Amino acid sequence: METVNVTINQDSSGKSYFDGGLLSLIGWNLLGLFITVITLGICYPWALCMVYGWETNHTVINGHRLKFTGTAVGLFGNWIKWLVLTIITIGIYAFWLNIALKKWKVKNTAFLR
Repeated sequence: METVNVTINQDSSGKSYFDGGLLSLIGWNLLGLFITVITLGICYPWALCMVYGWETNHTVINGHRLKFTGTAVGLFGNWIKWLVLTIITIGIYAFWLNIALKKWKVKNTAFLR
């Protein structure tokens, strides 16, 4: 297990906020659902990347905008690996899927400078 030390410098001028709107959130989610249904789930990783990208790119933390750098191809490779692990472990690995997906999402998120 890794130990990470984090130092948070409070910048009084840097504000944190989310500037996405409800209609665009609904639109991106409907587009992702449509793509997933039309492709019978094969493009679900692409739909997730679209929604994650929208969500992350509209987030500002301490005055720094976040940027999502993940790709559907990168997620698809992990998706296959996670599916195989779930099958091999007779479904037990499925309990860790949400955590694995969050780790992938955070790994592919950066601050714009």
